[in-house]
Amino acid sequence: MTKPLTRIAATALVATLIPLPAFAQQMDHSSHANHQMHAMDASADDVAGAEETLKAYRTALEARDAQAMRALFAEDSAIFENGKAEGSFANYMEHHLGPELDAIVSFTFTDPTLTVTRMGHMAHAYETYGYRIELSDGRVIERDGVATSVLAHDADGWRIVQYHSSSRAPRN
Repeated sequence: MTKPLTRIAATALVATLIPLPAFAQQMDHSSHANHQMHAMDASADDVAGAEETLKAYRTALEARDAQAMRALFAEDSAIFENGKAEGSFANYMEHHLGPELDAIVSFTFTDPTLTVTRMGHMAHAYETYGYRIELSDGRVIERDGVATSVLAHDADGWRIVQYHSSSRAPRN
């Protein structure tokens, strides 16, 4: 009875002394080959669809087209703007952006940059831009802005699931 326990204890001790990288190198990884290749292919996939979704959002803002904007966001999206959690895009549109759209005469983006990285069915992006808003009461608002986004791809295409933007007055 003591010999089997001694063997078990000795085997356990030896197993703990084997470096994990060496153990991992000896494992059969052939079943992971297709998965790894798929992951590499997904990261190399074209990001044009995600880029087009974000550009379409910018275009819809300039056109003040609420319906076009809504179509670009997932139903369970999350919007963050200038340090405030706005809830879903539907909530943001109803309580924040929608009422503002009625007072905007002109909305123009300047010098936009966009970088998108795809990770399978998801993508993340960051943008920089300037914008100018002319209001119906004659006021003009000029800002430098940044935004980060998370997008998801499904059968309906790319949708924004999280959007975070902030802005400040331009500094010379």
